[in-house]
Amino acid sequence: MKILYALVWSIVSCTAFAQTQTTMNKDQSYSTEIIRYKISAEQQADFEAAYTKAGEFLKASPYCLSYEILHGVEEPQHYIIRIHWTSVDDHLQKFRSSAEFKSFFALVRPFYTNIEEMKHYTNTGIVWTKN
Repeated sequence: MKILYALVWSIVSCTAFAQTQTTMNKDQSYSTEIIRYKISAEQQADFEAAYTKAGEFLKASPYCLSYEILHGVEEPQHYIIRIHWTSVDDHLQKFRSSAEFKSFFALVRPFYTNIEEMKHYTNTGIVWTKN
């Protein structure tokens, strides 16, 4: 099952990244934050509603370039949040000290203990998209 999950993640990740990359300057250095959640079926509607509202504060931030929320098919309790930041420092220092972060975090805080991973990644430049 782990291999299937990794394969699906790779396919979804490449497709979504390629779509996101077309809206960003390809020469720009940025960081992608990946947050993996495990959310029970009973919490999923509240989780999606919270991130829908919290997304408005990401959109308002000059440090957030884009975000995406993915929901597991084979494992529906899993969600992956991908947020593209102008840089790791902009995310950790500037965004987290902003008013947007306070409002964002107030909405997603109830799900903080459901996080399985929260890390930053950089673009390797290895990407393919079928045109």
